[in-house]
Amino acid sequence: MAERHYDVIVLGLGGMGSAALAHLAARGQRVLGLEQFSPVHTQGSSHGGSRIIRQAYFEHPDYVPLLLRAYELWADLERRTGRTLLVKSGGLLAGYEGSEVVQGSLKSARRNGLPHEMLSAADIRRRFPMMRPRDDEMALYEPDAGVLFPEECIVAHLEAAVAAGVEARFGSKVTGWSPTAEGGVQVSTTGGKVSADRLVICAGAWLGAIARDLGLPLRVERNVMHWFEPSVPESEFGAGRFPVYLLQRQGERVLYGFPALPGHGGVKVAFHHSGEAALPDELNRQVSQTEVAEIRRALEGWLPDAAGTWRKSAACMYTNTPDEHFVIGPHPEHPQVVLAGGFSGHGYKFCSVVGEAVADLATAGSTRHPMGLFDPSRFAK
Repeated sequence: MAERHYDVIVLGLGGMGSAALAHLAARGQRVLGLEQFSPVHTQGSSHGGSRIIRQAYFEHPDYVPLLLRAYELWADLERRTGRTLLVKSGGLLAGYEGSEVVQGSLKSARRNGLPHEMLSAADIRRRFPMMRPRDDEMALYEPDAGVLFPEECIVAHLEAAVAAGVEARFGSKVTGWSPTAEGGVQVSTTGGKVSADRLVICAGAWLGAIARDLGLPLRVERNVMHWFEPSVPESEFGAGRFPVYLLQRQGERVLYGFPALPGHGGVKVAFHHSGEAALPDELNRQVSQTEVAEIRRALEGWLPDAAGTWRKSAACMYTNTPDEHFVIGPHPEHPQVVLAGGFSGHGYKFCSVVGEAVADLATAGSTRHPMGLFDPSRFAK
């Protein structure tokens, strides 16, 4: 027997789910949020202390309008909660001349009129003397890029949602869901059954299992973040003088990293994509010395002073689609169910605007935000 009936149930309260919960709450919806772990946990994809946010988006120019709105929403959430969620450090999108990172970023910046500068290898050395670009490398510098603090963002969204009267349950694992004859949904959890008019699924690496009926071609990938203590004063890499960066070199994996942030344990660096398939409930969280040595070599070739003393590493997960674009939209067979997932290792910066778009879809059935790129039905055979 189902207990209290809700307007909307949000499944998963990580970065995306917590944002959806807050936006639905702001619209006066009776909402229940369900999360299998504790608040702000380390078991999924929304942890690690920092995420890059940028606007000159090499992945596709159609992301830029969403990013501009995301910045507005992050600023609004900061004002409402009094928390620091975003720090602008500037961003360097670097690589060889024909690289996707450089050329795609330039295409997005020009198409959308974004402030930017193009820097040669010599320019990079003058502006950021700690960097070691190769002679054939260049970069786009974006002044509005910076760092998001994912755990703080989740807490802020949860606080805003609960303050508006939303119910959030943690340690409540969803075991299945089904449409009802009345056009709603019933959700089975380890704590019993609940029902609602609509369901929002923000299950991260567990999306494929929760929406198994769709056969989405999702691939969960293990990725590892590392922190090093620089061999020079950490202030040399402070956010006031050092940018976030992505670096694409010939024949090498894309490297990305951050300024040294107070209380974050040094300079964070990682490869974008490891290639190692994973199961979300069986993720290998042990980081090998080989993995540390690989990232150190890459860091020494780009920022030798940053590759001082290894401090720690942590594993997380990407949930990849074949085209690396997101999955956002109504379930193709059950329009009362909205999906948001497949963020392919570049989604966190969008949490604020995805939460807004998902709330639109769950309450009005449409959104003003451009979602065509993310249609779940694009994978239908």
